[in-house]
Amino acid sequence: MTFSRASAFLPALVLAAFLAIAFGGFAADKPNVLFIAIDDQNDWIGYLGGHPDAKTPNIDALAGRGTAFTNAHCQAPLCNPSRTSLLTGKRPSSTGIYGLAPWIRTVEEFKDVVTLPQHFMKNGYRTYYTGKIFHGGYSRGKGDLGKEWDVIGVPASGGPFPPRPLVKTPSGHKLVDWGVFPHKDEDKGDWKVAGWAVEQLDSMQKERPFFLACGFFLPHVPCFTTQKWYDLHPETEALLPKIRRDDRDDTPRFSWYLHWKLPEPRLKFLEENDQWVNLVRSYLACTSFVDSQVGRVLEAVQRNGFAENTVVVLWSDHGWHLGEKLITGKNTLWDDGTRVPLVFAGPGVTPGQRCGRPAELLDIYPTLIELCGLSAREGLEGHSLMPQLRDAAAPREWPAITTHNHDNHGVRSEKWRYIVYADGSEELYDMTADPNEWTNLAGDPKYADVVAEHRKYLPKSSRKPAPGSASRVLIYENGKANWEGEDIDPKEPVPEL
Repeated sequence: MTFSRASAFLPALVLAAFLAIAFGGFAADKPNVLFIAIDDQNDWIGYLGGHPDAKTPNIDALAGRGTAFTNAHCQAPLCNPSRTSLLTGKRPSSTGIYGLAPWIRTVEEFKDVVTLPQHFMKNGYRTYYTGKIFHGGYSRGKGDLGKEWDVIGVPASGGPFPPRPLVKTPSGHKLVDWGVFPHKDEDKGDWKVAGWAVEQLDSMQKERPFFLACGFFLPHVPCFTTQKWYDLHPETEALLPKIRRDDRDDTPRFSWYLHWKLPEPRLKFLEENDQWVNLVRSYLACTSFVDSQVGRVLEAVQRNGFAENTVVVLWSDHGWHLGEKLITGKNTLWDDGTRVPLVFAGPGVTPGQRCGRPAELLDIYPTLIELCGLSAREGLEGHSLMPQLRDAAAPREWPAITTHNHDNHGVRSEKWRYIVYADGSEELYDMTADPNEWTNLAGDPKYADVVAEHRKYLPKSSRKPAPGSASRVLIYENGKANWEGEDIDPKEPVPEL
C-alpha cells in the first residue's frame, strides 16, 4: 500500500482512523491473542484435580493469573468435530461433522464459513498458525495463506518414533503406542512448535495486534517420553485411576456402539499385558512435558513485553480415558471423555478465579469477540463467557452439550450429567455425590423431573453425517446401528480388545 507524502502532515488522530480502515478495522487498543490448544488433554491438570500426581506448574500459574473453568466440556469427544465446532462456532449436530473426515470447507453449505482466525484477520489482526489447531493438515494448504492465516509455521508431529513399537497393541496402529525410549526433548514435535512460536514472538512488530494459534500434539498417542518426565511420576498406589469392574453393567448397550471398534485398547488388554501403569505414567509424563512447552511460549510473551496486552486462552479438544469405564481413548459422553482445561487470562479477565459454571469450547468464539472488541458475528451457537470472566459466580443459564455422532448427546449442568443415545436409552449421574459416574439413575422415577429438565437443552435437530464422513462414524437408522460402514449385530458380544 502506498501513502502520499501528505499523510505525514495529517493530524495523528485522522491518520490513525485512516489506518484503521486500511487494515480492516484495526484499533491500537485491541489486545493480542495467544491461542493455545492441547490435544487429547483430559482433566489430569493440577488446577482441575483430575489426578493427584498431575504436575503442570505453568498451566496452573496461568490459571492463577486468570479465570480457570473447572466444568468446561468439548462439543465432540473426537479431534476433527471438536475443533471444527470451536473454530466455526457451530455444533456438530448443526454441521454433520462427526468423524475424522471431512474437512468442513469441502461441505458445500459451509465452504465459506467464517472461522475464528478468519474473523480476527478480517478485524485487522495478523494471524499465525503452528502445530495442531484444525485437525490434521486441514487449513494448512497454500490456499489458506491470506484467507485464514497470514503465517503458517511448523506442523504438528508425534515424532520422533522409536525404531520399532514399544507396545504391541491389538490394533497395531502406529500411533497407539507409549513409553520411554532414548531421544531428546529438543527433537520432539511439540518442542519445535513451541520454538517456532517463540521465534515469532521474539521478532514480531507491534504495529498490528496478533492472533497466534499454537497447537500441541501431546499427550495424544503415541505417548513417547524421555526418562526425566517419566521419572517425575513414580509408581504409587494412587497412580491408577479408580474404577469399578461392574461399571458398565448399568449403562446401555448402545454406549458401547460409540466406541465399538477402535485402535485404542480396552482396559482388559492393559491389565493382561502389564501396561496400565506404563500408559498412565507415560500420559502424565507427556502432559508435564507439554506444560513445559506452554511455559516456554508464555515466557516469550512476558519477555517481549506483550503480557499486559495479550489475552491468553488455553484449551484442549476433548478428554481421554485411561481405564475408566473399562476403556482407553476418547469417543464417550462421560466426564472423562468431555471435561477439558479452559483458561482465560489477560486484559478484561479477573485474575485468580475458579469458575464451576458449565462452559463449552463453543463459547470461546463469542467470548473472544467480546473480549477483544471485534465486530459481531451472526450464527454463532455458543454464548460469551464474559460475565464469568468478570465474576466467576455470575449465573449461567446454559449447560454444556457434547455430541458424538448423530442423536447421541450429553448434557452437563453443575450437578448432573444426562446422556441420551440415538436409540433412546439414557443415563443420569449425580456429579456431586457420584463424580465417577458409577450409578446410573436414569431409570429411577424420582429423577424424572431432572431428566426432563436436561432434555430441554438437547439440540433441536441432529444432522446425519455430512458427505464424505469417515473414521469413527456411527449411524443409527430403522433400529439398526452401523459402525464405520458395517452393521452391528445386536446379539454380537461387545469386543473385548
